[in-house]
Amino acid sequence: MSQVKAIIGLGNPGAEYEDTRHNAGAWLVEAIVRDTLAPLRVEKKFLGLYAKVNFAGHELHLLNPTTFMNRSGGAVAALCQFFKLLPEELLVAHDELDIAPGTARFKQGGGHGGHNGLRDTIRALGNNNAFHRLRIGIGHPGDAKLVTNYVLGRPGKMERQAIDAGIDECLTTLPDALNGDWAKAMNRLHSFKS
Repeated sequence: MSQVKAIIGLGNPGAEYEDTRHNAGAWLVEAIVRDTLAPLRVEKKFLGLYAKVNFAGHELHLLNPTTFMNRSGGAVAALCQFFKLLPEELLVAHDELDIAPGTARFKQGGGHGGHNGLRDTIRALGNNNAFHRLRIGIGHPGDAKLVTNYVLGRPGKMERQAIDAGIDECLTTLPDALNGDWAKAMNRLHSFKS
């Protein structure tokens, strides 16, 4: 597997969406920024908030697109074109309905599973879906008709604490992933439940 050189956190822009479940991917990037003390800055050429950081001995590009979720791909493609990054060198963090709050999973490749941010990212990368994913569990409302309002809603206090604990565990396992030891990173992360 290729070494990760960039981490992209999917979400929606603006204060209205800042604390909504759909922004769990962006929360991960914000957590890395807090750890490294390198602020995210508006970078118009990448259509997002960008920082270059040293995390666990690795130089990483961090990006939170400031486009809406269903237009995330433009920001990802702009970053890749500028730094000549391959899809395999990306880790895209996103909210995941199919796993519970307080859990997270690494994955490489695969479809979009109905996630509009992943769908647009795959499209913008020329239908290449070989990038790594970090699926941050937000749980499911139980009925497909409720999904839109659910992902655009704010989690309750206990639920947000669980999601944050899952993100903290992601940060703990990221160094192994960045070192290419995906099995070790997955074994630890996939057995964690807050």
